[in-house]
Amino acid sequence: MAMAPGSRCCLLLLLLLLLAVLGAPALGDPGPLEDVVIDRYYIPKICLREAQMGDFIRYHYNGTFKDGKKFDSSYDRGATVAGVVGVGRLITGMDRGLQGMCVNERRHLIVPPHLGYGSIGVAGLIPPDATLYFDVVMLDIWNKNDKLQITTLSKPERCNRTVENSDFVRYHYNGTLLDGTPFDSSYSKGSTYDTYVGTGWLIKGMDQGLLGMCAGEKRSIIIPPFLAYGEKGYGTVIPPQASLVFSVLLVDFHNPKDGVFLEHLEVPETCKRRAVTGDFVRYHYNGTLMDGTLFDSSDKGVWEEAGKGSSISPHPPLPGDKIPGSAVLIFDVHIIDFHNPADPVEIETVFRPEGCNVTSRHRDFVRYHYNCSLLDGTRLFSSHDYEKPQEVTLGASKVIEGLNSGLLDMCAGERRVLIVPPHLGHGESGARGVPGSAVLRFEVELISMEEGVPEGYLFIWHGEPPANLYEQMDLDKDGEIPAEEFSTFIKSQVAEGKGRLMPSSDPEKVIADMFQNQDRNQDGKITPEELKLKSDEDQEKIHEEL
Repeated sequence: MAMAPGSRCCLLLLLLLLLAVLGAPALGDPGPLEDVVIDRYYIPKICLREAQMGDFIRYHYNGTFKDGKKFDSSYDRGATVAGVVGVGRLITGMDRGLQGMCVNERRHLIVPPHLGYGSIGVAGLIPPDATLYFDVVMLDIWNKNDKLQITTLSKPERCNRTVENSDFVRYHYNGTLLDGTPFDSSYSKGSTYDTYVGTGWLIKGMDQGLLGMCAGEKRSIIIPPFLAYGEKGYGTVIPPQASLVFSVLLVDFHNPKDGVFLEHLEVPETCKRRAVTGDFVRYHYNGTLMDGTLFDSSDKGVWEEAGKGSSISPHPPLPGDKIPGSAVLIFDVHIIDFHNPADPVEIETVFRPEGCNVTSRHRDFVRYHYNCSLLDGTRLFSSHDYEKPQEVTLGASKVIEGLNSGLLDMCAGERRVLIVPPHLGHGESGARGVPGSAVLRFEVELISMEEGVPEGYLFIWHGEPPANLYEQMDLDKDGEIPAEEFSTFIKSQVAEGKGRLMPSSDPEKVIADMFQNQDRNQDGKITPEELKLKSDEDQEKIHEEL
């Protein structure tokens, strides 16, 4: 008998209801699980390795039943779980569920009874035939065959030397566990970590990880537990069997056997002399630590140092926060000049005319051109900036002693280079435009010279003076000699070659000074009683002068 379509629909619904009441499997229920169910609900973007069979792992977990009731938790115990995966030390479901995990990966695992604790369960904790639910986060993975993992993050272009065993190093670091949990940092302490390498003061992994580093280099160093703190860990900050990750910046290093290292970046081609012990040096410098941190500079003025044997020399104490203990110091030094207190004037003849028979002597009046500079080439003065050459009487203390010495024994037209040390120049105090203790370089050219007169003389006779000098000088024979008459007589003696005036650019002033010396009562005329030769006054017989 056929059934109406509506009756068939009602019959099907009644059948399904009956099956549900009797406990028959519902439509779509797969029945008991055959394998662990894995839900990778968080996978980190960077996964350097996955847990493989035989790897040592550390992880946290929460274990619950289907209804959410917790039966176990590593968080509640305050310690991670460490063990070897895939070798039967864990329940089979956990062993399978952990394999292939990355550090910081999170998984939900559903472990059926036959892959968990089976029909026996765990007395008082897990009932028989219980399906277990785990929320797991992987924290660490390593293997006994692992080696130190070193990644160079940055490295300076210039690296003259790298760290070796027995070196003393200063470095900054950030230390984390493999999952990124920080445990220590030198930066937070405000100072570098300072120690020797390869002497047992560091964990083995750090000892090895620092080798070969340049000052200023940055590295990431991943250290497996057996090269770190191993099974014991370290206090409460580093768990047992923890891999460590260090981000290291090497600030500087040295060896106790090191001497001063000198690097000549620029040596002038004209270098004829080098500083030695006992020399007085003037130099500019920048002082930095090996990482480039500037701690001092001579930009506030040229530094001066006496009695040192090198261009690198100790400096006055600086604030303690600028130079850390055990710091290697780098000085970038520019030597301005140096000299020795016993140095004479250095004279180099650049050009000397042929057939030179007459040379400049003490008390000669000379005209010369010059350029004056510091030894580093800094220009100071030049006679070419003026309309005419420089004029001076040698030995009259009108120029610095070194220049005076350098102008002696020159021919007209001769050119010289003079190096004048400060004790023969402007000394420690310097002068306007000349730094203190500066060595000076002169380029000089002698233009002309006039024979001079002895010191203290304004006029000398070429032969014997006239026996009746006053009568010859008194041109109008009135018994007195005024200034005009005196001047006329002296000029005539010079014109006739019988005597000569002290060389000067102003002969009239020289004659006026002579007259004033003889006009002893300053009444504007010279009497016979006033007129005396200089030889009569100082009893010197070499020269005779009015």
